[in-house]
Amino acid sequence: MNSGRKEHIKAGPKTVNIAIVVISDSRDFSNDKSGDYLESACHNSGHIVLSRQIIKDDSEQIESTLKKVLRTEAHVVLTSGGTGISGRDNTIPIVEALIEKPIPGFGELFRMLSFKEVKGAAMLSRATAGLAKGGLIFALPGSQNAVKTAWEGLLKDELSHLVFEFLRHEQNL
Repeated sequence: MNSGRKEHIKAGPKTVNIAIVVISDSRDFSNDKSGDYLESACHNSGHIVLSRQIIKDDSEQIESTLKKVLRTEAHVVLTSGGTGISGRDNTIPIVEALIEKPIPGFGELFRMLSFKEVKGAAMLSRATAGLAKGGLIFALPGSQNAVKTAWEGLLKDELSHLVFEFLRHEQNL
């Protein structure tokens, strides 16, 4: 690890405020394994989950919920669901409209990691991330495996660094 990255990780917050938004027409808190995993993983990494909600895959509801959550104390918003290519997958166009500085490497690396598990089906994921007005947003697929891949392979070790970069430039866009 280079010394600049080490310094940024060290300077980053040890505890990150996170909001989780699960987007699904079929899940509730009794069967939301992806949301359960994310909430547990965040807590186990020492972060604070300020809120966790499950909303329908409805464009207006997604947009209003994400805008509201981005106005809270959350530094990071993790969404799960609605990232595929079916007619009901509405998350990505809304997230992309909210993002003011994309982080294209997130989606690229997520699909690379996913390819090892699901082969060519990885291309169906439109997972994305970026800086939006008020915080960082990461749009993850809805499956528990995909959420775990994103957390373990990308977010867990970089979240503090990402938030450091966001905060140090006062990027409240």
